[in-house]
Amino acid sequence: MDILWQYQFRIILLGDSTVGKSSLLKRFTDGIYSDVADPTVGVDFYARSLDIEPGIKIKLQLWDTAGQERFRSITTSYYRNSVGGLLVFDLTNHNTFDHVREWHKEVSEHILPHNMVYILIGHKSDLNKDRKVTRDEAEQLAAEMGIRYVETSAKCNSNVDRAFQLLSRDIYELMKMGQITTRDGWDGVKSGLTARVLYPGDEDIEVEPREKSCNC
Repeated sequence: MDILWQYQFRIILLGDSTVGKSSLLKRFTDGIYSDVADPTVGVDFYARSLDIEPGIKIKLQLWDTAGQERFRSITTSYYRNSVGGLLVFDLTNHNTFDHVREWHKEVSEHILPHNMVYILIGHKSDLNKDRKVTRDEAEQLAAEMGIRYVETSAKCNSNVDRAFQLLSRDIYELMKMGQITTRDGWDGVKSGLTARVLYPGDEDIEVEPREKSCNC
């Protein structure tokens, strides 16, 4: 019997309503984009596998959280069992960028004493004429939080795969260093039936995600 994956990472998307979290996930998992999207009610679930390096397949269990305050009591229960988080804001709406720190603080407090691996996502990069957040602003915030920054467009399929690949690679590297491990009662990382034991110093094989350009 073929084993479909060696490790499963549980990843959660965070950010205000309308920043495009659902569009990112549908593009990444199904390869589709729609200009019309129903608002997420509570939490939606998606999944996709990635080959992180030769012989190592990672299953991503992806959770799309509602950005509205009235659903916060539902979505907070998913924070603690996640190993990775995409902090998403809308490049054309500065308020969503201003709220990134609040999302980061809220999640970090709920998962204590554990940590989550984050990546900052500036979404809707195809709408450059309507841009309200500069790259310098976003990169400065990412640097202050000690995380990566990637600009994406679900509409143009720009850097969508790359964002998830980079986050998965960062989680996997921390596993290799022993900083992230599987634990009973925690769903952030799970092992498959043929999981390879990781040790610090294992040879690192780089993943070179393909850059995608937007021709909108």
